[in-house]
Amino acid sequence: MSLLDLEPLPPKALLESPNVLRALVGAHRYLAELKGVAKTIPNEEILLSTLPLQEAQSSSAIENIITTHDALYKHELQTSMADPVAKEVAYYADALRHGHRIVKQQNALTLNTILEIQMGPEGNRAGFRKTPGTVLKNEQTGQIVFEPPSPEKIPGYMSALELFINTAQDIDPLVCMALIHHQFETVHPFYDGNGRTGRIINILYLVLCGLLDAPILYLSRYINQTKSTYYTQLQSVRNSSDWEAWILYILRGVSLTAKHTTALVERIRDLLLDQKQHIRERHKFYSQNLINNLFHHPYTKVAFLENDLKVSRATATRYLDSLAKDGILKKHKLGRENYYINFRLIDLLFNMPALTEDE
Repeated sequence: MSLLDLEPLPPKALLESPNVLRALVGAHRYLAELKGVAKTIPNEEILLSTLPLQEAQSSSAIENIITTHDALYKHELQTSMADPVAKEVAYYADALRHGHRIVKQQNALTLNTILEIQMGPEGNRAGFRKTPGTVLKNEQTGQIVFEPPSPEKIPGYMSALELFINTAQDIDPLVCMALIHHQFETVHPFYDGNGRTGRIINILYLVLCGLLDAPILYLSRYINQTKSTYYTQLQSVRNSSDWEAWILYILRGVSLTAKHTTALVERIRDLLLDQKQHIRERHKFYSQNLINNLFHHPYTKVAFLENDLKVSRATATRYLDSLAKDGILKKHKLGRENYYINFRLIDLLFNMPALTEDE
């Protein structure tokens, strides 16, 4: 069996070794728990508007593109004032959401969609690279350890990958995801943005396979925390076809990240219910649309509330000022406008403890 003719893959019995099968049991269990708890959030958009931005920040950090959550949310408040780094990371989140919409509509993950996804963060339509890819060399000896395929081979390799992604396989879908990610990163089809695009493909493949209803499992934080291992395992497959170690690395990431995200979604749900009850008891202007706004826009402003609640600017201002006075929100100034932070939600999204093996 060969996926891209880059290198032969071992038989299924070796890809799904006893160690892998044991790891798959846990990974699927934690994914199922995450899928279930996500359904307890009454409005899916609450997760789709917050978690992708968290992922965008972590994924971009792997490429040494560093920004803060404060800068990211201020970009949504006033795009004209955003710094270039925050804008680039926000484009990543937009590309992820856009890819999710297309996959759900088409029930497929095509090359056209992958090209659109890559175009988002990079802001260009360059398409597949027409020049040699970046060569990796041993820092001590200068010896070439990896050279991506030449440009003329990329269309064929990517067509084969597209076929593999959209064809039912007799291999577990999480193992398939590990294979797909390795092959995509090995082909390195674009001038830039390969890592971030490859990580979005991971998420969308889980949705395509029905393992998740929405793209809320993000491996970037795990990869960022284990970056050395990630690159070592990628190269070990190229050097010695050590697929088991690579697959186990990915499955460990799925398990840890699914457990972490389940805990996060549970805390978001609990906070939502707590604030819903508090506002309902203390403020006559309570509505479900108001709650949705405060969680859909952790950094909100008068214009957002006007649009979501269909109220006047004066009314929206009064609502937000009342919630700030009551301690639900924190009021800040940005240019000539005020904005309001659901600070407890932001603390959950960006300050949960790091992933650990025994989490």
